[in-house]
Amino acid sequence: MKRSYQDQIHFEGRIWMLGALALFVSLPLFISIFTGVWPTMNKFLPGFIATAVIFWPVTTIEVFTFTPMLGSGSSYLAFVTGNLTSLKVPAALNAQDALNVEKGTDEGDVLATIAVASSSIATTLIILLGIVLIIPLAPILESEVLKPAFDNVIPALFGAIGVVYITKRFKVAIIPILFMLAFFLFVPNSGGLVGIMVPVGVVISLVVSRILYKKGLIK
Repeated sequence: MKRSYQDQIHFEGRIWMLGALALFVSLPLFISIFTGVWPTMNKFLPGFIATAVIFWPVTTIEVFTFTPMLGSGSSYLAFVTGNLTSLKVPAALNAQDALNVEKGTDEGDVLATIAVASSSIATTLIILLGIVLIIPLAPILESEVLKPAFDNVIPALFGAIGVVYITKRFKVAIIPILFMLAFFLFVPNSGGLVGIMVPVGVVISLVVSRILYKKGLIK
């Protein structure tokens, strides 16, 4: 029986995810097998729990937040290769907007997958180049003059993307923007809560959109 596009994507995506998981686990497993050195549970569990408490909730939130933006194919690829917030999601959204392709369609899914794949390849090549050039470039990368620029790469990236969406739906965007500005300005040490606050902003946007739609202020 011939599968539909989405069924085939999910079939191959699950295989891809399980294969990637096996590769991730195989490196430390083979190191322990060949060296005969195994982590003890009293050392492993505290470190595992401390990491899981932080990353599992954020990862779960990212799945529900970013999957509708990326589509099926690019979601499988993006969640394996990582860097969703800073690279994969902006690449997919920019590609769809540049070609005026509607999100949630098969065309949008294919385009997002191509964009995420291209971003992954480019990232890998840049990392390889960085490994080769890390020593000669170290004085430049550690320069105090360039440090503010490197510290603000992600805000600058999302600021540029945000302008496009804010201007398209200013009425919807203004309340979530004001809420987030107030939260991060007045809540101490809130910089580490960015991953958790993304879905909060999504929920606020949905509620505002619903209210404005009911009042006939947006279509």
